[in-house]
Amino acid sequence: MTHETIDDSPRQMNPARKVMVVDDSTTIRRTAQAILQEEGFEVATAEDGFEALARLIDVKPDIIFMDIGMPRLDGYQACSVIKNSRLFRKTPVIMLSSKDGLFDIARGRLMGAEQFMTKPFTREDLLEVVNRYAHPI
Repeated sequence: MTHETIDDSPRQMNPARKVMVVDDSTTIRRTAQAILQEEGFEVATAEDGFEALARLIDVKPDIIFMDIGMPRLDGYQACSVIKNSRLFRKTPVIMLSSKDGLFDIARGRLMGAEQFMTKPFTREDLLEVVNRYAHPI
């Protein structure tokens, strides 16, 4: 009788998961990217909603983290476009903001966001949310 060892490290468990991080803060993008890549996720980044929408078809993310306050196209507008898209309406969008006001949360929900995360976030916060919404293909 043989026994096989199963490597259940995050890198093996998450190879198909693609995450897009959209934030005008280089620090937030790099921090989220480093955390997620360390856990085996494929990560794409964008500086604003306009760039995110332009990259959606190529990236095909399983989950999108979207800052609210960005130049050119803010997170609310970009989320609304994503949720009205036939191809991406089921892609979870998690709104990011340094504010945690009820108005911001409610407006995000109206645009179709699945959840709201307050910045700065912890490694645990980020991984808990991405593991809740991003399912392997």
